[in-house]
Amino acid sequence: MEKILLHSCCAPCSGAILEWMMANGYEPTVYYYNPNIFPEKEYLIRKNEITEYAKKLGVPIIDGDWNHDFWREKVKGLEDEPERGARCLQCFRVRLYQTAKIASEMGFSRFTTTLASSRWKRLDQVAEAGNWAASQFPGVEYWDRNWRKGGLQDRRGALIRENHFYNQLYCGCEFSMRGLAERMARQSEQAKKDEEAAREKIDAALQSISKSA
Repeated sequence: MEKILLHSCCAPCSGAILEWMMANGYEPTVYYYNPNIFPEKEYLIRKNEITEYAKKLGVPIIDGDWNHDFWREKVKGLEDEPERGARCLQCFRVRLYQTAKIASEMGFSRFTTTLASSRWKRLDQVAEAGNWAASQFPGVEYWDRNWRKGGLQDRRGALIRENHFYNQLYCGCEFSMRGLAERMARQSEQAKKDEEAAREKIDAALQSISKSA
């Protein structure tokens, strides 16, 4: 069986991938390294969940350090970039460079990441960061695979329901949290418009009934 180092961002994104690997002749080890996640409470929720799930499957897990200040320094100047923009690419580079480094130190010839399964991410950015990280360490290869395909997206949803995984509403960092707030505000505004439109229809219907009476 080929040993694979799997960078994991969370349990929901990892479940179907780990299941597929174990059923197809691979021996995964999970590496949890996500200094981007904010606040620390959110980080610990996600870390604890993937840790418990890995133990349930009998999959080894390596716990990377949470150093958010280090991550903030690495994305300095990119704070106002939009989601899926330059900041996200730099974030992937930070996380996958460390993954490639651990792969090199521990004798893994290949690594991959659950980032390539998330609907929040651009796959081209994930691939660019993964291939760049691998190029920094001779003998290490990035497994560029779209982990959304082959039924894995549907299986992901099923495993989330079966295991009652934590329902994450944003990518992880404070900047994606800001994007969540903006989306919720837009949804709230739309809900108000929908309610007003519904009230207008009701009023029009009542007026029509009144005139016909």
